[in-house]
Amino acid sequence: MMRNIVLKRFLQSSSSFTRSPSSRSNPFLLSSRCYAVSAPLAEDEAETVVFPREGPGFSYGLNWALAGKGVIVKDKAFQNLKSSELKQRGATIAESLSGLPVHVRGSIVGGASELSKAQFGKLLKQVTSHISSISNVFVHDGAIGSSPKCDAKVRVISDSPSAVLSLSNVLWKTPTRAVSHDSCPLTVYVATSISPGVGDNIGLGSQGNKGFVAADVERSSLILCGKAFSDTNGIKEALAALSGPIISSRGGLPLPARLLVSGDSVILLLAPEETIQSCADSLVSADAGVILSSQGVAPYFQSGKSGGLNLFKLPAAVVLASSDSSGVIPPVSRLSPGQAAYHFLVGYQNGKFTPAYSKGPSSTEPLELAKAFLSKLQENQISSFLINVNEGEKSITGKDLVKLVESALSKDIPAFQAKGGDLQGKYKSFLSGKFQELPEEFSF
Repeated sequence: MMRNIVLKRFLQSSSSFTRSPSSRSNPFLLSSRCYAVSAPLAEDEAETVVFPREGPGFSYGLNWALAGKGVIVKDKAFQNLKSSELKQRGATIAESLSGLPVHVRGSIVGGASELSKAQFGKLLKQVTSHISSISNVFVHDGAIGSSPKCDAKVRVISDSPSAVLSLSNVLWKTPTRAVSHDSCPLTVYVATSISPGVGDNIGLGSQGNKGFVAADVERSSLILCGKAFSDTNGIKEALAALSGPIISSRGGLPLPARLLVSGDSVILLLAPEETIQSCADSLVSADAGVILSSQGVAPYFQSGKSGGLNLFKLPAAVVLASSDSSGVIPPVSRLSPGQAAYHFLVGYQNGKFTPAYSKGPSSTEPLELAKAFLSKLQENQISSFLINVNEGEKSITGKDLVKLVESALSKDIPAFQAKGGDLQGKYKSFLSGKFQELPEEFSF
């Protein structure tokens, strides 16, 4: 349907081959009209008609690809510009925002969204129409995850160079044309200058003057309205939810973990957010999200702390941090793969449970993620440890936690054994009410 609409628009030319103002500014449009010239006239003009050349802002392949995503280039489309080139086009570093509304349709974890399929479709139509009305479109290609075999390719289509500049600092670089050749890339539509009332128009109600984030897992699409491109955390949460199915289909395991490098050892750390932030300076990245695969482990997003590395070797250990002030969970203990998967699924934090240690929206069911986690631990023979970061009145945070994690690799740590209490009963009660049946390997 989209291709028919595009062809109809492009083939609406006069019977004589005269260049209109719009065709002079858009060689792509002119080339399409060349095909619409009648055969006799084409023969008469054969020596005078010159097929337009591509140049900065003009690419037939890109324009067709954007048309397939609902965006018709009005004038020029600039692709994968460098930071300096974006700034020459007017890009500025926007003020960082946080806490903007994030609507993820099709998520399983993180609560149901009020965004329906029809609402997202209507929003997408309004956004693509808006971007099509802007003279210059900016396109950036990147990836979530730095492992080429297990990443999720992303194409950003924006009405603003500032938005592209911001997102280019989040996504990993990817080889030229990698996105166009990818079987299932994600698409990010950025409409910074769209009407603030677009939320009301689709029935979401007022979303505020700063904008909002909307994602649809089924469409593999993310929409950023207004200043939402400045809410880096909200964008990363939405991209993580969208990319999960793609990463899993390529043999990667998406985990809400952080990376800690100690000497020659790589450690995956799963812990409460407040605990993570207390030792953020010691981590490769404070952002939640890594991809574990047979090739190694890769961060979801770029970080200045990675030291230029985009793929780390397989982890020597996985450390799960729990919080139990009752003293039932020992300070440090070794877990079997089945125990690690069990405690990962529960995510126990002082009477509360955070399945799979993930508070954000996710498109992967926690039990399926825990099963895949177990498989990776067994397949790669990765050691697992459980640390209690809250022993009564004493909380282990910051550098003390990092030292404890590092020491777990070098010491003879005893196997996990609860110190009495009815904590195991609480675990079972929670799991039985949320999941029908657990694999036999899972154990407390």
